[in-house]
Amino acid sequence: MTSTHARSPSIVWLRRDLRLADQAALLAAASEGPVIPVYVLDDDTPRHCRMGGASRWWLHHSLSALDTDLRKIGSRLILRRGRCHEELAAVRRETGARTVHALHHYEPWWRNAERAVAKAFRLVLHDGNYLAPAGSVLTGAGALFKIYTPFWRALQERMPPTTPLAAPTALEVPDVWPTSDDLSDWNLLPTKPDWAGGLRNEWTPGEAGALDRLDDFAERACRYGECRNLPSVEGTSRLSPHLHFGEISPATIWHRVGDAGGSVNIFLGEIGWRDYAQNVILQFPEYGTRNARVAYDDLGWRDDPEGLTAWQQGRTGYPIVDAGMRELWHTGWMHNRVRMIAASFLVKHLLIDWREGERWFWDTLVDADYGSNAVNWQWTAGTGVDSNMFVRIMAPLTQSPKFDAAGYIRKWVPELAHLADDKIHDPAAPPQGYPAKIVAHTEARARALAAHEYMKQA
Repeated sequence: MTSTHARSPSIVWLRRDLRLADQAALLAAASEGPVIPVYVLDDDTPRHCRMGGASRWWLHHSLSALDTDLRKIGSRLILRRGRCHEELAAVRRETGARTVHALHHYEPWWRNAERAVAKAFRLVLHDGNYLAPAGSVLTGAGALFKIYTPFWRALQERMPPTTPLAAPTALEVPDVWPTSDDLSDWNLLPTKPDWAGGLRNEWTPGEAGALDRLDDFAERACRYGECRNLPSVEGTSRLSPHLHFGEISPATIWHRVGDAGGSVNIFLGEIGWRDYAQNVILQFPEYGTRNARVAYDDLGWRDDPEGLTAWQQGRTGYPIVDAGMRELWHTGWMHNRVRMIAASFLVKHLLIDWREGERWFWDTLVDADYGSNAVNWQWTAGTGVDSNMFVRIMAPLTQSPKFDAAGYIRKWVPELAHLADDKIHDPAAPPQGYPAKIVAHTEARARALAAHEYMKQA
């Protein structure tokens, strides 16, 4: 194909980096000539890790927002569906593009896809989705960290991250645009039924929505440590889905709030946890499906479909757990402290394999991230390389009043809204329409400890 351009176009291969600002791949491609931004919906390469329903809802709106932003600077977003390396090769045949710029991704399926793309293109990978490239923060002996605390200590020595890059104000376009799918044809949005009403009310996917969330959080970032564990208070940033889809970079967040003072360092540590999770899956690609501590392969997990369904639907009889699970279903998100309580309940009170919870969160969370989801579940289950001890069993009836969750329960469990603060955490007689506890705490604790002891002796 002959082009009047002195320089052939470059493809910007977009995945979880759907932004214009601080987008190193986009800026590098722009410096070389015409740019073709491409997103490929690849459901084949991830196999069992294809995006869940909540993530697909978010993706639809994020891609729409990105296309709008690209058109404002004279470009557009090309959508293709299929295997990434095959669809990018098709774009090459249509346009003559021979270079692909992309940001590093560390999920095992993306690393496989990068190897496939590199066979047909000059593939240039850039950093920018994390504070530091996964695998670059090393121990004194030159090894990768397995434990979070020393990892975070070492990562802080490299902070602050580099100054975020400004978004381009214009992009050179190719002589010939490749064909593009219509976003609506991908059917990413739920229709029968449309269960996304709560998501629409709660979220504004896209780069502008991410910046609005950051503006809101910046005003209270200094109080993060005092408020983050209180589900009835807006104490967390709610930036996690925007970070997951790359609508904002961690460097942008760090430079905005890093000097807020107060307890903001606790929040920065949560940003560092994202990096730690990538560091873990780089070492253990199957972390989402395999126990890191192989002894737990012999733990006697229970096959309890009714218990699993009760947990998923927020019908366990434990108000704080039920509130969290209903918030998740309604909004695609759950408060961080409540995530820990709900996860611990599934694993230890119900003695159901953590992988069942991981799969449910993968489908229902708008911030469903392979590394963070797997690391968090294995931490809770005691099966991870760095994890809580299995025998430390979180008591939801104690956690709820401790973190003043009465208002949170009233919002998400309306059957209990009429109860006083001192009654709502553990109703003596469940009101009509609200279930009794599916298992008593003391019975569940004893059962979990017995299963753990049996495993140790196996």
